Amino acid sequence: MNLEARRTIEGIAAFAGFTGCIPGANWLVSNLGTVCVPAGPCLIPVAPGLAAPSGVLIVGLALVLRDLVQRRLGRSWALAAIGLGAILSAVFAPPTLVLASTAAFLLSELADQAVYTPLQQRGLVLAVVASSIVGLVMDSIVFLALAFGSLQFLLSQILGKAWMVLLSIPVMSWLRQRDARIRMPVRA
Repeated sequence: MNLEARRTIEGIAAFAGFTGCIPGANWLVSNLGTVCVPAGPCLIPVAPGLAAPSGVLIVGLALVLRDLVQRRLGRSWALAAIGLGAILSAVFAPPTLVLASTAAFLLSELADQAVYTPLQQRGLVLAVVASSIVGLVMDSIVFLALAFGSLQFLLSQILGKAWMVLLSIPVMSWLRQRDARIRMPVRA
């Protein structure tokens, strides 16, 4: 398989994974956790004494996958993924959280892209980590402010999303090394 075809296939896989994160996060929040609050979210521990809605792990993964969509397919595909993701967020969010979920998703992914784009040529790992941190903080602030009018759970939201970003670092490092070794073309 030539490198262009491989890049496209990997990009489409990242796009599919990214768009799957939105319904996945909404399903997790309602169905899977160590504790499920009646008429509320299912929670998972993210640090000693801190719990967050279980969907935070998937949100962290979405930030990383969006970066890979851009690296493999380009900025226009990344913007299309963000647009589709915002629509999916509105469709799959519980009715009471549609505005908060959609706005948080859209703003955090655009912030992620704004940081990732100039950094990607300096290094994939640096770009993914820096852009994901900006995106996950933005997502947490916007969601909590709009959904609950409070930032009381900000730390647990940030930590939950950061775990997935941290887990992605070895994979992103390997991917960067593999791309360099096989001379994989990068899209801007």
